[in-house]
Amino acid sequence: METGNINLSIVTPYGEIFNDEVKSVNLPGAEGEFGVLPGHCDFLSLLKVGVIEIYKKDENRELVAINWGYAEVSSSRVDIIANGAVAIHGNSDSEISKAIGDAKSLLEEAASDKVVLSSILSKIETNAKQLL
Repeated sequence: METGNINLSIVTPYGEIFNDEVKSVNLPGAEGEFGVLPGHCDFLSLLKVGVIEIYKKDENRELVAINWGYAEVSSSRVDIIANGAVAIHGNSDSEISKAIGDAKSLLEEAASDKVVLSSILSKIETNAKQLL
């Protein structure tokens, strides 16, 4: 396994959400969640409604909620094209609360299964508290 970082890019029809080098990323694949580290094998994956967990170089984490998309994975980069995405970050409780509200709206439009939606929102809310 390679050590180092991978370049992560998340783009929507409305613009770029994230573009930076990261240590690793966890993605909500259509066949289940999967993680990507440097040196990963090349593949394409459909992404379902869920949360992208980004582990940054500085040991911080960032969350991005998506409604669906595609990921192209290679040994040194991950390129994600999402139909809709909301970055969950901020410097205050109010900024994070607004981002969670925006994510909830996005996910409610995409997910018809209320159990899945509740699980995703719980994951966002639990992890968002650790971002401050």
